[in-house]
Amino acid sequence: MGGFKRAAWVRVLPFACYMLFIVIADVLERFGVDAAELRWLYVVKVGCVALLLWTFRKEYIELAQPRLHLRTIACAVFFGIVVFLLWIVLDAPWMTMGESAGFDPTAGGKMDYPLALVRIAGAALVVPLMEELFWRSFLTRWLTDPDFLAVRPDRVRIATTVVAVLLFGVEHNLWFAGVVAGSVYSYLYWRERNLWPPILAHAVTNGLLGIWVLATANWRYW
Repeated sequence: MGGFKRAAWVRVLPFACYMLFIVIADVLERFGVDAAELRWLYVVKVGCVALLLWTFRKEYIELAQPRLHLRTIACAVFFGIVVFLLWIVLDAPWMTMGESAGFDPTAGGKMDYPLALVRIAGAALVVPLMEELFWRSFLTRWLTDPDFLAVRPDRVRIATTVVAVLLFGVEHNLWFAGVVAGSVYSYLYWRERNLWPPILAHAVTNGLLGIWVLATANWRYW
């Protein structure tokens, strides 16, 4: 693989792996495998994605940027909280796409705490890193210029950002909330010229959402 191809693939493969497991789970469920039996597939999915991210960690040069200032951290946390609050209310019928059974970590009416903790850890630690590397760092810049590593975050075209945000939205059952979230994370990326703020905001959103889901048993939001 050439320089560009490898730079692209190391950012695409973790995301592709994650999506592949979603397809595998859907196929198995269609073949009659009970949804409850597929819950632990999430552990394998997140584990594989984390392994890929660790394997390619030295090639993610955008993650080697200077430490964030306290103001930037506070801003990212604030926007992460805002997106969480919007996510749980932007659920009108026209804002959703299809039906989602979500992820139910209970068994026999009792909480499976190890599974629930893995679900929160995966959503708050692995997914934000994987998705922001793909959506913001790779796709948004690649749509601007195939030589995406040379594209500064503040030089990304508005049109390509819109395309990436819309695709990010339809990746989720709550597509409108996804578009809002993608817009906020893209704004942080553009404003700070650094991938860590959207990663942090994304992690805060997912972490709070996980805690809220466990507290309210609204599994469909998972």
